[in-house]
Amino acid sequence: MTTGKIGTDPAPRLTRIDVARRAALDLPDGGIVNLGIGIPALCSDLLPEGVELRYQAENGILGFSEMDSKEHGDPNIMDAGGNFPKLVPGMAFFDSVESFNLIRGGHIDVTVLGALQVSRTGDLANWIIPKRGIGSIGGGMDLAANAKRVIIAMEHTTRDNKPKIVNECSFPLTAPACVDEIITDIAVIKVAADGLVLMEAAPGWSLEDVQAVTEPELTVSESFTTFRSD
Repeated sequence: MTTGKIGTDPAPRLTRIDVARRAALDLPDGGIVNLGIGIPALCSDLLPEGVELRYQAENGILGFSEMDSKEHGDPNIMDAGGNFPKLVPGMAFFDSVESFNLIRGGHIDVTVLGALQVSRTGDLANWIIPKRGIGSIGGGMDLAANAKRVIIAMEHTTRDNKPKIVNECSFPLTAPACVDEIITDIAVIKVAADGLVLMEAAPGWSLEDVQAVTEPELTVSESFTTFRSD
């Protein structure tokens, strides 16, 4: 599925579900994973067949794997984003102190977060837009700084088609040099020591097309391909 074109887009952009599905492909079987609010939270119901994870939520839950609907979810069992994890054998509940001990102790294999800006060196800004003056950093700083791997799942540009992948973040940082991979509605980009590497692009998008809406210079991976679907 695709959304419509923006401005001079060469082809439609992928949907939020498509972005989450692609991000879910990079989650490790058997790993402990934390999902942020928005597109990242959609990953929970989009795992490839045969992949089993233990999700962790900052408010003190470990071991869930799927979400219930808002109509059928138990209001006493919610993750940090207000979603309703389904009860499964082995789920554990504990206070937020223990939850953040898990995070700060480096026990989260992957966190998938949204972003307002990501810099060419992997700096992350995702908690406040200064001109609005409203924001909450929540557990984002701890997750970005301490998870073994940080994946960003987001739209590639703002609503007015300005790049969200920038040379330097102009918004307050959540954490510096923490991002490993960026998955957007048009591209999959690896944050490497020598810069940003374009790994995949949405159907109909070339390097030049992606570069036109990306501030830092991109290099192309030798294994560059269109978006993986399985």
